[in-house]
Amino acid sequence: MSVGVDFDLAKWIAARRGALEQQAREGAAYAFSGERKFRRTLTIARPVMMALEATTRLWRDSARTDLLGSAVKVTDQQYPRVYHAAKAAGAALRVRVPAVFASPSDSFKVKVLGTDDAPHLIVNLELAERLDDTELIAAIAHELGHVQNGHIFYATALHYLNEAAAFYVRWVVQPAIMTLQAWSRRAEVTCDRAALLAVRDLDKTLQALIAIELGLDQAAVFNADDYLRSVPDVKRGFGRYAELFRSHPQVPKRVQALKLFAGSAMYAQATGGDPTGKPSLADVDKQVADLISVL
Repeated sequence: MSVGVDFDLAKWIAARRGALEQQAREGAAYAFSGERKFRRTLTIARPVMMALEATTRLWRDSARTDLLGSAVKVTDQQYPRVYHAAKAAGAALRVRVPAVFASPSDSFKVKVLGTDDAPHLIVNLELAERLDDTELIAAIAHELGHVQNGHIFYATALHYLNEAAAFYVRWVVQPAIMTLQAWSRRAEVTCDRAALLAVRDLDKTLQALIAIELGLDQAAVFNADDYLRSVPDVKRGFGRYAELFRSHPQVPKRVQALKLFAGSAMYAQATGGDPTGKPSLADVDKQVADLISVL
């Protein structure tokens, strides 16, 4: 007697959609409101939409194969430390962990690329070895924040606009890059929060950020308050306009933005603390919006 498999495709699609919608709601709970508002404008920017369409074709035709050609899929047997860090980060954020690959390439440290329905998390092997367990979870959780908040299409488009500009229609490239960079600076604030929520340790989260952005030597002796006292005012001087051409806010801004979030009522509630007297997330977001503003 054969045993039939009860598989209802419509139910499976509905269940998966429901899981993704729940994931998105949990992301929106901590996301920087300035990023969510800016993201809504991307869908009406024609250069961005053309870049998204071209990126999807590029990814499916060749980019995925090229990117993963020298990478090794992470499992509990191959690079188990990275595997367990990814599982821990996913469990903390309640987000589905995508396929994870370990790569010797130093073109980036930790990155999620692909499409919303098939993201790929790539972790640089050297970085993974030098971060401790908590810092590695923070680094991966930052990238899972992109997954949880629906950033994959935009982040992938920006990556390949910079890496493979010749593939795109010429008049699309620069307007799309500038627009996506402005969005990305805000998205990094959201994903730094995801990292902090995953590890619940501000110092370790900031150490991971510094290790990735400024180098490992700085992370070994990093102290947030000392660091902020030692850097010049990033809101002054002509140099601040250079940030218009960056996909990440300057590091001092990210450090300050994350410290503001760590002092919020939302973070206190999420981590079992007392939110009494702490600023709301809306109030924090107003401060962060002014902080990361370039102009």
